[in-house]
Amino acid sequence: MMQFTETYCPSPSHKIPPLPNLPVSKNQMFRARPWPGFPTPKSLGSFGDANCMEQLLVHCANAIESNDATLAQQILWVLNNIAPPDGDSNQRLTCGFLRALIARAAKSGNCKLFTAMANVHANDLSMNNHKFSIIELASFVDLTPRHRFGFTAANAAVLEALEGYSVVHIVDLSLTHCMQIPTLIDSIATRLEGPPLVKLTVAGAMEDFPPMLDLSYEELGSKLVNFARSRNVVMEFRVIPSSSSNGFSSLIEQLRMQQLIRVENGEALVINCHMMLHYIPEETLSSGVPITSSSIENTSLRTMFLKALRGLDPTIVVLVDEDADFTSNNLVNRLRSAYNYLWIPYDTVDTFLPRGSKQRQWYEADLCWKIENVISHEGPQRVERLEPKSKWVQRMRNASFRGVAFSEEAITEVKNMLDEHAAGWGLKKEDEDLVLTWKGHNVVFATAWIPA
Repeated sequence: MMQFTETYCPSPSHKIPPLPNLPVSKNQMFRARPWPGFPTPKSLGSFGDANCMEQLLVHCANAIESNDATLAQQILWVLNNIAPPDGDSNQRLTCGFLRALIARAAKSGNCKLFTAMANVHANDLSMNNHKFSIIELASFVDLTPRHRFGFTAANAAVLEALEGYSVVHIVDLSLTHCMQIPTLIDSIATRLEGPPLVKLTVAGAMEDFPPMLDLSYEELGSKLVNFARSRNVVMEFRVIPSSSSNGFSSLIEQLRMQQLIRVENGEALVINCHMMLHYIPEETLSSGVPITSSSIENTSLRTMFLKALRGLDPTIVVLVDEDADFTSNNLVNRLRSAYNYLWIPYDTVDTFLPRGSKQRQWYEADLCWKIENVISHEGPQRVERLEPKSKWVQRMRNASFRGVAFSEEAITEVKNMLDEHAAGWGLKKEDEDLVLTWKGHNVVFATAWIPA
């Protein structure tokens, strides 16, 4: 039987919120067996420490995976009382994982209580369905450096690579629906030799990953073309319906068909990957297995996609993503990794958004979607499969790309951008790469690549 005495961490200031109205009594939930060393409900506040809450989540995940419904119910009851959705950052983080574990348990169908709890919490996640206007999304993206860091570093690298080209083809694989492009157009417009013709291609995603837009890509493209025209830049916009689930195969095929024309016309090809490649299915490495060429070099869609990119002989590939690992097949390993990474956005939100604001609800609904996908889903439905920078670097090298360093001008631009945000944000250089940090912890990495 699991013991919880090792996670007993005093937090006397914590107040226990009321339980939601569920179709089961507390006596019913605790009738099965005693819990040696477990505190009474009056002392639940003692579990308020983040380490203690993480251990409770781990024990709960183990109980769910071993089909121990009674133990899972007991732990869920404790978590529900110590992790309110309107608490401090650690409590809100834990509440997100609580909801995800409830959703996972409810799928088993073994206990009506799980289903009832899942329905209660589902009402709190309605903000997941919000669709942003262009203005809302631009403002949302600017809230933290999480996206702006990648925009700034990538644009600087792209501008350097485009020197001397009169025609530029940009393939934008971005989670933020081209929000990076207006700033790039502004910079292109001031180029000394005059702006090039810009061809912008996007993958019309067949999946809905937050943040979602309230307009079609065709409408978005029209707005971008008009914006470029206002900056005296000629832009062509095209959407290719393509899915990350098959490695953007339709997009790759279209680019292959145009490769000869591009080469003949002397066009630059820019592949901008901003927090999208981790949605391509991956092969999961066993825990503890070192990253080697043989362990990554296989027929995974990620490997195939990068090799296909290399075959296009791009001028530059920019890869920006979150520096974490959500790929383990083991639920507990995945939970620990996600919990010890996602505390960062919950911690940062308290520095720039007041409680109760719409933007904060949207921001945390985005996080809850990510947590639920990582924890409650398996198979093709589990699309949030982040890999750390080290794995992506190895993948790119195996695909015959060579890393290029960001210039001092690019680094200065990133630093200036960070000065606009809270003091906890920082920048560090790792080999040729740049890494955004929060209180010293890696958050997002930016890398730039050219064919080897």
